[in-house]
Parts: sequence; C-alpha cells; structure tokens
Amino acid sequence: QVQLVESGGGSVQTGGSLRLSCAAFGYTYSYYCMGWFRQAPGKEREGVATIYSGGGGTYYADSVKGRFTISQDNAKSTLYLQMNSLKPEDTAMYYCAAIYYRCPLGTPRESNFKYWGRGTQVTVSS
Repeated sequence: QVQLVESGGGSVQTGGSLRLSCAAFGYTYSYYCMGWFRQAPGKEREGVATIYSGGGGTYYADSVKGRFTISQDNAKSTLYLQMNSLKPEDTAMYYCAAIYYRCPLGTPRESNFKYWGRGTQVTVSS
C-alpha cells in the first residue's frame, strides 16, 4: 500500500525558508513521478514542482521558479522541496503526490496523480 507522509511545514516570515520532506512507503520508489502541489483556502490545488524518481528533468510552476527546488534521495525514498524567499502568497497546504511512470508533459494536474499525502501547512506572514 502506497503511503506518502509530508513533514517540514510551519510558519515563517516573508523572505524566510522551509524545507518540506515526503517519505514514501509501500512501493519501489523508482519509476514514479513525484510531485508537490499546494492548495490555498478557496483555491484549486495547483502543481508546484515535479521530478521523475528515475532521474531526468524537473518542472516548476512559474510562480516558484528560482525560489523553490525539488530534489530526492532515492536511497531514503524521500522527496524534498526547498523553499526560499517565501512570500505570503505561498501560504497553503502542501501535498506530496505520486504516479507510476514518467511525469506528465506541461503543467501537472491533480488528476494526473494517483497517490497523495495528507499535507503539511505552510504559512508565510508579512
């Protein structure tokens, strides 16, 4: 049974940094597209960043390019999201997601992913 468990959220001031982690259990980490999504109150869930666990390119939403970095430690079956220069508009619940095989082309959508964590809250105050 696939399980994704996020951690690392918290409250920071504008300009601060956080590193989110997503520990994956119950499946072979390789050959999966891994992603980070976020959802603010009253808004749709949006794809923030994706990476293919087997190696390869990454995707970033325009709103986070240059500030966020997605990475992984395959030996630990763990996905990370380093978030720097945080802004109040980054405030949201952040979710880890996975789907077998390569990452979708273009903007990742919620419907592209099968497995989800429960989320970790990130709050950025001005």
